[in-house]
Amino acid sequence: MKKWSLVSIIFSIVLVLAACGGASKEEGKTEKASGNGESAGKMTVEHKYGEAVVEKNPKKVVVFDFGILDTLDELGVEVTGVPQTTVPKYLEKYSDKKYTNVGSLKEPDFEAIHSLKPDVIFISNRQAELYDQFAEIAPTVYIDFDYSHYMDSFEKNMKLIGKIFDKEDQVAAKLKDIEGTVDKVNKEASEANKKALIVMANEGKVSAYGPSSRFGLIHDVFGFGAADKNIEVSTHGQSITFEYIMEKNPDVLFVIDRNVAIGGDSSAKQTIENDLVKKTNAYKNGKIIYLNADTWYLSGGGLKSVKLMADEIEAAL
Repeated sequence: MKKWSLVSIIFSIVLVLAACGGASKEEGKTEKASGNGESAGKMTVEHKYGEAVVEKNPKKVVVFDFGILDTLDELGVEVTGVPQTTVPKYLEKYSDKKYTNVGSLKEPDFEAIHSLKPDVIFISNRQAELYDQFAEIAPTVYIDFDYSHYMDSFEKNMKLIGKIFDKEDQVAAKLKDIEGTVDKVNKEASEANKKALIVMANEGKVSAYGPSSRFGLIHDVFGFGAADKNIEVSTHGQSITFEYIMEKNPDVLFVIDRNVAIGGDSSAKQTIENDLVKKTNAYKNGKIIYLNADTWYLSGGGLKSVKLMADEIEAAL
């Protein structure tokens, strides 16, 4: 009888230990799963390069994406550090000494960033290869953008910012307003039935951008037809000649002056309006449109910049 009692006791102990082990595993799973949502005033943001655990309503904010900066500005969120080497004119207030200069878009000042002890850092494509260095300093959120699905990407990013800073209702209202403007521009452009070509001028050289490209929202979102639907999709655009522009003969020619965007002198007009381009419908009808390089080249994708871009395209119509 005693022998069987001892066996029973041992068996019971084994069962209890197994149950405890199973419970530990389940607790581990639960703890890990909670890291993908929100808890104790924090949220986990998953992105292309990993994930960042961010405090809700972070106070010390460093921003390397001007679209996100103009969004925070529109929402009344204070920031701490900004790359002041090249600041868009419409965000000129961020050149003030009250904001810490954290370098340039391509060459961050990591010492200055570290000294700020930021709660969160926002970066995008221009800083992508330096992500690990940012992440060593503070939670770093990489803001991705899919130009082939511009409005989807834009809305997703804006809603994320709204969630981080408890501005979700404000973001929703502003997105609705922008959507109304975009729909209006798209309707007008579609009815005009004009073929457009988008080019970037850079120190005498010219590259073209088509649908699904960096500036392709002129076609994909705002509704202009494409003078060439087969332009290679790339960050720097497809290198073209002035003969190409003459052959494609766009009704509207949209021009972005990169030189102006990076702080140089305006040279696009002298580059573009030569004898070959003057043979196009765009030139003959006064439809060579020089876009604001600040919003189109330096920023874009923000609550302010997308609205400014839509207004500019509408004015061109």
